[in-house]
Amino acid sequence: MLVLSKNKCLFILSSPKVPTYKPLSPSSLHYHFQAGNQENLSIFKIIPLISLSSVSLFVPSIPISMSKTPITRTLRNGTNSSTKPSEITPTKRKRAAKPKISSKNKGESGGIEDIEDLLKFNEEEIAEIRGSLLEWYDKNKRDLPWRRLKDDDDGGERKAYGVWVSEVMLQQTRVATVIDYFNRWMLKWPSLYHLSLASLEEVNEMWAGLGYYRRARYLLEGAKKVIEEGGSFPRTVSSLRKVPGIGDYTSGAIASIAFNEAVPVVDGNVVRVLARLKAIYANPKDSVTVKKFWSLAGQLVDPYRPGEFNQALMELGATLCTPTSPSCSECPVSVQCQALTLSRQGGLVTDYPLKVVKAKQRNEFSAVCFLEISESQNLVEDTQKTRRYLLVKRPNEGLLAGLWEFPSVLLGQESEITIRRKEIDKFLKASFNLDAKKTFKVISREEVGEYVHIFSHIRLKMYVEYLIIHLKGGSKLLQSAPDEGSMIWKCADSKELSSMGLTSGVKKVYTMVQQFKENSLTAAPTQDTKQTKSKNSLTAATQDTKQTRQRKKR
Repeated sequence: MLVLSKNKCLFILSSPKVPTYKPLSPSSLHYHFQAGNQENLSIFKIIPLISLSSVSLFVPSIPISMSKTPITRTLRNGTNSSTKPSEITPTKRKRAAKPKISSKNKGESGGIEDIEDLLKFNEEEIAEIRGSLLEWYDKNKRDLPWRRLKDDDDGGERKAYGVWVSEVMLQQTRVATVIDYFNRWMLKWPSLYHLSLASLEEVNEMWAGLGYYRRARYLLEGAKKVIEEGGSFPRTVSSLRKVPGIGDYTSGAIASIAFNEAVPVVDGNVVRVLARLKAIYANPKDSVTVKKFWSLAGQLVDPYRPGEFNQALMELGATLCTPTSPSCSECPVSVQCQALTLSRQGGLVTDYPLKVVKAKQRNEFSAVCFLEISESQNLVEDTQKTRRYLLVKRPNEGLLAGLWEFPSVLLGQESEITIRRKEIDKFLKASFNLDAKKTFKVISREEVGEYVHIFSHIRLKMYVEYLIIHLKGGSKLLQSAPDEGSMIWKCADSKELSSMGLTSGVKKVYTMVQQFKENSLTAAPTQDTKQTKSKNSLTAATQDTKQTRQRKKR
């Protein structure tokens, strides 16, 4: 039996009193034996293998023989061929004595070599998985725009560029969403050279709405670097890894799909498929576990069709071997799936891989000021043409680096309106020389509402206000001076604001303000309406007076 303890060691347990083992469920790590208890167990090996915070590797139903005479087993159902399943009865678990660590871990039957074999695919499995998976992929692959790219006369460089763009976009983003972005991107920048001529502003505008904007910046930086160094697209994993923003996964995808290099790729979909094929109940985020998945993927990759095989493996995880509702009856590699085999004994395929509890999002609070600068001193004379809206650029490092947003201030906690306005006033004065007593007149200041924006690790609650000001004669906003660390800003009209590549959070704030303005106009009567109502009232009163006089005369 293989069990991993909290001290990151794999224990191989055996006992002459325990001829059979009952397969364990990943959700319950109790020991079940036909006879005896844990105190009778002798520890033959303690081998560091895969580290985890609790349980790293769990290989149920595959006991290891520690003697030279192999034990006859039916590994598909995890029971001894000489023992009926009904004869296996669990006993109460007792605390095991602290094991003694053996320094001998090589060269004996049942040593490291045997354990490593359990974490490898044999030649028969490899051949069956390759054949079945590629046959399934050829018949069922989705028709996606980046898969239509052909090897042109440029040696596959345009295909490599398209694969790069698509793979970066697909990180943390659904395929259905990416298709439109990919088509528009390739239409505007059809080659690496065209992209290298773009500005970060243009790239961010095209990327707006996809999130994780650092990906877009890395694409641009990578394109510029490749063009500066000769313009030839790197063709191998080792050379691709030198390009900014290209890591193990992206380099493997480009090299295998575009240049036919027999290298693996491992993403979340691949991890799930491999974990179920080998019934690996391990933390998929653990660095040592990740290396094991890369090793398994490397064993399987087809040397003749590496790109198609890698895409097939990812396609399987995305369409059939899904996290919560796998379609095992349609799976082309279900025969080789150990998780499916174990599920027939009461477990669940979805137990694999180990579900890692996500870190709790921290709460943050922000006061956001939608600042409108009007050339007129009153709202009646103001028009769309005379209105400008203040935008500031975020720092070049950190969350949403280098992107435009409305002026905002982080708050230590949920705050009252007076505190929020005080913090905004401080920010405007320090950053733009905007002082209500000296440089501008407040035309209107109103609360718009609240909005919660969710990042992967942050839950940001934004309090939005709408501030309209008129600059006093001669007053100007401080000019941007990036070299001095000053705030970079610009004023945009409504047309420019609508066309900018704003993040989804900033767009939401803008939409909230526009809706607030429309509601305010509907609820509050205009000056003309007030005058009309007044005239109507006077007319009605005059008519009533005339009628009263006529009655008195009668």
